[in-house]
Amino acid sequence: MKGTVRNMLLAIDVGNTQTVLGIYDNDTLVHMWRVATNVDHTSDELRIKLHTLMMAEGLEYSRIDGAILASVVPALTHNWEKACCRSFGVETLIVSAASAGHLIKVDLAKFPELGADRVADAVAAKNLYGDPVIVVDFGTATNIEIIGKDGIFLGGIIAPGVESSMRSLLSRAALLRSVELEDPGTAIGSSTAECLKVGMVYGEAARVDGLVDRVFDQLGYEATVIATGGLAHRIAPHSRRITEINLELTLQGLRMIYNELSR
Repeated sequence: MKGTVRNMLLAIDVGNTQTVLGIYDNDTLVHMWRVATNVDHTSDELRIKLHTLMMAEGLEYSRIDGAILASVVPALTHNWEKACCRSFGVETLIVSAASAGHLIKVDLAKFPELGADRVADAVAAKNLYGDPVIVVDFGTATNIEIIGKDGIFLGGIIAPGVESSMRSLLSRAALLRSVELEDPGTAIGSSTAECLKVGMVYGEAARVDGLVDRVFDQLGYEATVIATGGLAHRIAPHSRRITEINLELTLQGLRMIYNELSR
């Protein structure tokens, strides 16, 4: 990979619930897909998924000459790596704290299990927004990453994601039904569905605000707060602390890591 001029880069972010794929033409994201994660998929099934997505956009396999992968699903990491190798003939760069942690000044002895998605988020946030910066990633879990004003990764917070919380509640409350995660328009619900929306949407935004306030208190200063993840556009607008939404943040981090490590 070293010393080559890239045509197009495939960036893959494998989450527990969804997998996000992006195609970069140099530094421009030209295609982005969000698909369900299926832990049982084989490399052949992943190749079919890639083929379907790319053919729908008229993309040729020959255009892809680089791939990078961040996965929090170990059972799929090798399968995606194999699928990319067989589809594009490229070696996939696998992101980890060990391979890319130096880009955010992370102490590997202190954070040996830092997830690849969290590394990518932190790399992108630091490069795009400077430091100090906080990332709130709304996914299966709600992850919060903190980079201090000296550019050092300080740690983070992991809490149950809003959809995970809803599924847990519904599994234990027979009379409750799933609701769309949308703005209820009121802080006092008048129906069961509206009450759930208030708790899930406004409640999640308030939880994030409360956690960020605690972080600010401990740091002794405030920071830019960036929201990303599949549910960011539903929750972040109701937060008083989140300053910007960037749904491409993880993919941007993967692109930056690839650019740095493939030199």
